[in-house]
Amino acid sequence: MSIEETNLQKNTVGSKTSRLLVICVDRDDDVGKKAGVITPVVGRNACIEAAQRLALEDPEDADSNSIFAAVKTYEDLVSKGYQAEVIVVSGLEHKGIQADEKIVFQVKSVMEKSAANGAVIVSDGEDDETVIPIIQNVLPIVSVRRVVMRASRSVEYSYAVLGRYLKAIAFDSKYSKFFLGVPGILLLIGGIATVFGLTREIFAILVSILGGAFLIRAFDVDRAWAHWTKPTPAGFIRIFTLVAGILLILVSIPSGIGAITPDIIQAKSDILGLVTNKVVIGNFVSGMLPFLWMGLGCMFGGSLLSSWFKGSLRSVTDVLRIIVLASLYPIVAQFTHIMTTNENPFTLLPPLLLGLAAILISATILFHKYRKKKGGEVLSE
Repeated sequence: MSIEETNLQKNTVGSKTSRLLVICVDRDDDVGKKAGVITPVVGRNACIEAAQRLALEDPEDADSNSIFAAVKTYEDLVSKGYQAEVIVVSGLEHKGIQADEKIVFQVKSVMEKSAANGAVIVSDGEDDETVIPIIQNVLPIVSVRRVVMRASRSVEYSYAVLGRYLKAIAFDSKYSKFFLGVPGILLLIGGIATVFGLTREIFAILVSILGGAFLIRAFDVDRAWAHWTKPTPAGFIRIFTLVAGILLILVSIPSGIGAITPDIIQAKSDILGLVTNKVVIGNFVSGMLPFLWMGLGCMFGGSLLSSWFKGSLRSVTDVLRIIVLASLYPIVAQFTHIMTTNENPFTLLPPLLLGLAAILISATILFHKYRKKKGGEVLSE
């Protein structure tokens, strides 16, 4: 053996902790609740007896295997020349702070008698291992051993994850109102309909409610509505301009229909001929254009006022949106004029170029203004 190997072996033997305490943690106190064992249990024989009593009371409980594993770990340490002791500590049935305090108290009481200066933690899962940082404040931990039953680890984690999801669905309002509220409404309506013998009619209503709920959640309609209806000055402005804009857009439809000349309608007896006739389309768009643009402008203006009240840099985007809307109006108006009068299509170029120039100039001015004002933060908006 070389000199380096001899020194390495001496250092390894010398680095062994003089006295180790093998601690089996039962945080939810199964050993006390089921087997009636009072903790802390100290010593190899006492721990084996406690594990046997727990296994007889509940053969499926994994804590008995953890105690046997702790005893096996203790025997391995002793055979390797360590001075060791094995104990079982437990918390309370409902876990929590009081259970952790009880575990720390039991570890301290054993330390006073055994004078251990290192610990080896043995547990059967992540829940028991949550006390490791707490024990570490009392006694240095040199090793942690997790005991997992064969073919049970994935099942344990699956149940843990499933339990978290079920808890979130049941108690978190963000999820419960959809996963419990919508099915609850459907079941309630279905039950009432069954009592009155209206199962066929109510089926269509249930499908419509379910489809509407899916669409609302899929497109975040509920979050968008909650954002728009906040009880703030900006929120009230958004509500007013949104409703007014929608009404103006709806009014633009009959206005466009009224702009179609009656003689064209009489000449075209079929609907397909009316839809594909460019004069009809031109008159319809020309008639609805003013109200449609006022409705869109009202909605964009409300967004601009809301951003301005909040002092948000999003007002830059809102201003540009209104400028683009205003620049598009003469282009669309000229397009409808070309369709109804067969005018030269090149007449569309002047409003198109003027609108493009207005957008580029406005975007450049606003960009430089806000970048200078906010130190470039407009890029993040």
